[in-house]
Amino acid sequence: MTIFGVIVSKLLRNAKPDACIVSLEPAPDPAAATVSTDAPIPVPTPLSGVDVAAVLDARVCEGGHALDWRRSLTDLFAALDIDDGLAQLSQLAGELRCDGPIDDPATIERLHGKLMHALAANGAKVPPPFH
Repeated sequence: MTIFGVIVSKLLRNAKPDACIVSLEPAPDPAAATVSTDAPIPVPTPLSGVDVAAVLDARVCEGGHALDWRRSLTDLFAALDIDDGLAQLSQLAGELRCDGPIDDPATIERLHGKLMHALAANGAKVPPPFH
């Protein structure tokens, strides 16, 4: 599974049942799809109605740690119990087409923004300034 897929899965698993609407439509035929470099990252289940801030704030509260997931990709990963090692960050950067050295804070900041935009593109409600 992709790192983006893991993030989506964990957001869906932690969303309040009445806060998200999951489409049960079959996946489109991949042979009929055209490839676009600007298309949102495809996910197995849309995030329609999932409030990212509510899910992550609840996870931070439950965990009892001071995490600033709105500004820190590392803290966002920690809130979802995802390993934030360089391999995972590099994989996510590849999935979201975020260029630059993965150990550079500016690249990580761009990657965080791209992640939030990708979540929004897949139907999630994301906090400002990401929407």
